[in-house]
Amino acid sequence: MVFEIAEIDIKPGQEKDFEAAVAEAAEHFKRAAGCHSLELLRIVERPSAYRLVVGWGTVDDHMVTFRNSPAFQEWRKLAGPHFATPPKVEHAGVVLKAF
Repeated sequence: MVFEIAEIDIKPGQEKDFEAAVAEAAEHFKRAAGCHSLELLRIVERPSAYRLVVGWGTVDDHMVTFRNSPAFQEWRKLAGPHFATPPKVEHAGVVLKAF
């Protein structure tokens, strides 16, 4: 499994609306082929900054299958209006899980 880690900065004052949009969009991720998990983390030191962490079976499940689906368009329609800047996305694999 790989994890999509998206750094997302939100327009100040729209944090609650963004969180609601991600909650609504969660069903689109849940039904996506190869999607195993979704978490939204809020940065304590910068309340308008978030990390979206999505577990995918493969990078292609995210970058090819999901990105080319209507579900991705719905995700962007819901969350996109709150983005202050385009999200920065990377993929990571677990190399150690100590506990």
